[in-house]
Amino acid sequence: MGFIGIDHGTTAMRFALIDGESTLTFELERADAAAMSENEILTSLEEHFGIQRETIDLVALTYSMGDGFSTIKDVRSLEGRGLKSIEGAGKKTGGGTKVFDAIRNSGIPAIAIPGLHTESKVDSRMKVFSHLTSPEKLGIAYHILCLGYNNFVVSDISSNTVTLAVADGEVIGAIDACIFAPGVHHGPLDLQAIRDVDNGYCTANQAFIKAGVLKMTPYKDREELLFAAEKRENPALLALDTIALFAAMEITSMQLLLKDYEIAGEVFLAGSIGEFEYMQKKIHAHLGQECQFLGKWHAAIGCAEIARDVFEGEKEILGVEVNYP
Repeated sequence: MGFIGIDHGTTAMRFALIDGESTLTFELERADAAAMSENEILTSLEEHFGIQRETIDLVALTYSMGDGFSTIKDVRSLEGRGLKSIEGAGKKTGGGTKVFDAIRNSGIPAIAIPGLHTESKVDSRMKVFSHLTSPEKLGIAYHILCLGYNNFVVSDISSNTVTLAVADGEVIGAIDACIFAPGVHHGPLDLQAIRDVDNGYCTANQAFIKAGVLKMTPYKDREELLFAAEKRENPALLALDTIALFAAMEITSMQLLLKDYEIAGEVFLAGSIGEFEYMQKKIHAHLGQECQFLGKWHAAIGCAEIARDVFEGEKEILGVEVNYP
């Protein structure tokens, strides 16, 4: 039996296969995926995992914001690709679309995981925001649940920062990338960004994808930033210190939500920045609490675990209803 999870990440598409006790992973850069045909994507998946597409029992797929539906369902029952609009917060390369269409058109059994938004079953107070998190974050949270934790906060820190709160095995709230803590590339719109949008210098999305901490530095991307941080260059350390401070504030805010449910949970850090040791130490110091750490693969692995458990008959995932088969 083979179950595949697909993480539609900011910079890459990440794939995980669960086959019995074995777990395998690989990734495609989004730009590379955009240049491939649908059959080439499926062949790449077969070659990396050493399987035939006909032997895959179920794929759990994430795509963009996932804000056009609120239950886990057959990917072929979605209207469009499960979005209210193709416009929104984030960079468009076409790679995620190509992977989505390759799976949907392949005949492989597949489910789509929704994001969390105003139609989702979360704490009603969180619905002041139209969108809380994209669907791959549910993969991360489900993987933590599979590790045996029912109450926790997880902050995924990478190109952007998104933090979720889970109480009694259900997601009760989240803070999306465009609301609070910045990441490396993306962040909320501040006063100057609003002025720039109003004056026509850029769109709101262009402002969002340039609102991360890189704007404080001379570095062009995350790799340069982390390399400079390893060499203890001051601009890089200041940028990471900034992310650490705001991520800790965001985690604390989700802990406050858990406290309102009379729950105190564990703290997990995920993502390419969250797994950086310097960042872990800083956030630990801010929180005064031990944190556990996950790498960049756990969203895809968690999605594969969702596929496995839905295939075996699970009717609710983290409080999200399953409408499959």
